[in-house]
Amino acid sequence: MAAKNDGIVRTRATKQSEVVRKWHLVDADGQTVGRLATRVASLLRGKHKATFSPNVDTGDFVIVVNAAKVKMAPKRMEQKEYYHNTLYPGGARFEKFGEVMAKHPERIVSEAVRGMLPKNSLGTKTFKKLKVYAGAEHEHVAQQPQPYSLS
Repeated sequence: MAAKNDGIVRTRATKQSEVVRKWHLVDADGQTVGRLATRVASLLRGKHKATFSPNVDTGDFVIVVNAAKVKMAPKRMEQKEYYHNTLYPGGARFEKFGEVMAKHPERIVSEAVRGMLPKNSLGTKTFKKLKVYAGAEHEHVAQQPQPYSLS
């Protein structure tokens, strides 16, 4: 009689209870919006871990500071628009990049990251682990976030 696992390596599924989460601190000063967002989305999803599973939230918490200092190509700054609909007839609203940067600079980073996450309940749960701040100060000192280098 042969053993059940007779030399066959089986893929082990990650369970939600086995996930160990860390806190990462990312400085957005001088970073390009898209490149920053892809790296942050990867951290949030947990793709940097060996235990990554697409159907389980294996990602870490990410704190992004200095969101007001992100950069974008000059031509793109003029062309980029953010869309919102009030759901009333004729309720389409458009805002230019500069307007959003002046009022809510943290919204630029958070919307870029949200667009790179799955469009389902897992993506919603993953997005809640992102904390974005316009300045250098944040309120998550008690979690002891580790600085994360993007370069």
